[in-house]
Amino acid sequence: MSFKAFSDYLLLEKNYSKLTLKAYMADLDAFQNFVNTEFQEDTIDKVSYQQIRNWIVSLVENGISNRSINRKTSSLNTYYKFLLKTKTITVNPLTKHKALKVRKKIQVPFSETEMQQVLDELNSVSDFEGLRNRLIIELFYATGIRRIELVQLQLLDIDLSNKTLKVLGKRNKERLIPLLDSVIKTLNSYVILRNQLEHIDDNGYLFLTKKGVKIYETLVYRIINDYFSKVSSKVKRSPHILRHSFATHLLNQGANLNAVKELLGHSSLAATQIYTHNSIAELKKVYSNTHPRSKK
Repeated sequence: MSFKAFSDYLLLEKNYSKLTLKAYMADLDAFQNFVNTEFQEDTIDKVSYQQIRNWIVSLVENGISNRSINRKTSSLNTYYKFLLKTKTITVNPLTKHKALKVRKKIQVPFSETEMQQVLDELNSVSDFEGLRNRLIIELFYATGIRRIELVQLQLLDIDLSNKTLKVLGKRNKERLIPLLDSVIKTLNSYVILRNQLEHIDDNGYLFLTKKGVKIYETLVYRIINDYFSKVSSKVKRSPHILRHSFATHLLNQGANLNAVKELLGHSSLAATQIYTHNSIAELKKVYSNTHPRSKK
């Protein structure tokens, strides 16, 4: 079967993003090349589990991480489930496959002090790029949105009368997030300078470069890394750590886990619970400092 039908299924029926779709297709193409080279198979539709295992072994031998291998096999599994659904095959070769063990990564959020130091540094900026960068950091920390969600924000997504932001998340799922007054203040200042740019190509988008084109993901990463490298010694300084900080700080202040789940745009609580380890640490500290039987 051509991958085209599967691609259309993911895009049109499952509402996968174009980036996710691209990753799936790359995984299928890589496996197709492998079975063609190793087994002279022209299609991956009816391969055996042993052939898939051989591919996995080759990936391990080439130094590919278990996490990446699991993602690739997940792409294959989704493809074979699609073939079952369309009755192209009768057996999914990955039915009994077990994912490789992955060491859990503990993402260390920025502290509230580090957040305040960065925002204090940007407090007096008044030029276009300075205000844009401050707004980017404030939005990440105040809303917990993903990097791609921030890049795709439109001016029409902002509802100042209701102080909300409409975010288009994974699988085109929309959610509304409240906006703080401090964020709205920075937003208004930024939009004034944004509209004064000499030339604007991507007029609908909120965040632009000085050349008037939509901001891009690598630039957003660079902005976050540059500012936080001045105040933090953490190895990872990325937009995702700001999302992590948003969730952790809310939970530390007693926010309901379900509410944080909705703000983050997670489909299940399991995804949100990875942010609770720091909250538990905070609870332990409070407990040890306040319980009558605690040793002080």
